[in-house]
Amino acid sequence: MLASLFPEIDQTALLDMLISLEGSVQQVCEILSSPAGLSPKRKTGNGIGHQTSLASFKQGSEGSSSGSISVPHKAKTRKGQTLHLYAPEDIEMHTPCSIIHNFLPAHVAEELLKELLEEAPTFEKQTFKMFDNVVQSPHSACFYVENLDERKRQQTEYLYNGSFLTDIRQITPQMRTVSGPVQTAVNDEVARRIQQHYPDGKKLKYQSPKEWVPNAAFVNCYKGGSESVGYHCDQLTYLGPRAIIGSLSFGVAREFRVRKIIARDESDVGGKPVTSPDTERADAEGQIAIHLPHNSLLVMHAEMQEEWKHSIHPVPVIEPHPIAGNKRMNITYRHYRENFHPKYTPRCRCNVPTVLRCAQRTKGNRGRYMWMCHAGLTPGKEGCTFFQWAEFDDDGEPPWAKAKGNF
Repeated sequence: MLASLFPEIDQTALLDMLISLEGSVQQVCEILSSPAGLSPKRKTGNGIGHQTSLASFKQGSEGSSSGSISVPHKAKTRKGQTLHLYAPEDIEMHTPCSIIHNFLPAHVAEELLKELLEEAPTFEKQTFKMFDNVVQSPHSACFYVENLDERKRQQTEYLYNGSFLTDIRQITPQMRTVSGPVQTAVNDEVARRIQQHYPDGKKLKYQSPKEWVPNAAFVNCYKGGSESVGYHCDQLTYLGPRAIIGSLSFGVAREFRVRKIIARDESDVGGKPVTSPDTERADAEGQIAIHLPHNSLLVMHAEMQEEWKHSIHPVPVIEPHPIAGNKRMNITYRHYRENFHPKYTPRCRCNVPTVLRCAQRTKGNRGRYMWMCHAGLTPGKEGCTFFQWAEFDDDGEPPWAKAKGNF
């Protein structure tokens, strides 16, 4: 109906508008028929996806004579649907992320992309055990650290999915060049998020007040549209609670999808208990697709890993990049905190440093942290049933931090 009334406007823009206004065709017609109207969605090539901000679809507050725009405070997702977001203001309003387009000077981004493409052919796909089955990650990756000393520490002291990584590299010259701008931008975004989006302008409980320093990075390569990664939360073991991650994207644009975690005993949007499989429970809130163009910096904020899951969605067709071809290269910068070095964290009965997880499945314990054995994630090994609740102060520091004076 809307497409027939407004044929000059892209159907995707009309759908976004309809979802934003909770399905009210009348409100959509009123807005589009007003003198201001809505500019048609521009069709783009390999650049940034364009979308009129969802904020512009929302009428002013009731009783307002000025017609001012108010920004919706709840993501307009619907069961079984995907809401596509492009505009930075929509992304930061509806998700625990913020994005900066055209982050680096074009020539710097190009040089870094070329450097990563030279590294990518030697990346490997990680193998691990899941529910007694040995599986392989659907994309290749490699881990980078600041210097050779840290590389040696990582190879002998840090465990990932119950085993040591063998291919750990020192960050490349171009990665070192951009880590400073990434650090500045992420800390600025974190400060702005606290001021503008958190209650009373204060950081979240367990969020560290210290400066975020990108001292480690996973570099991911997605070759073609079929290479992806399923819904997951990033591991908190060496980052601590309320972790922040800075993610740079280069090459082919892909969809970064996020969905709110719904506990098994929580009600869905219709008030019925959600007891069905994970995919159906996620559909109760829908999912949001953030479009990541070349040379964009996405910041995953402090509420991301505990309350949301994220993925890179497979697609049947991609638009090739002039330099990267069919590849997307992605650097996820992380801040490894010294107080979460495995020499301090609890060990399980396998005598292996434990993994830090956040309880998400039931409302009663949701948000609590726990130390658990993860030796059993290594193919050919069996783990134990070790479990211990984790305790942190309001700044996310563990009990031993104060004892050793490092807090």
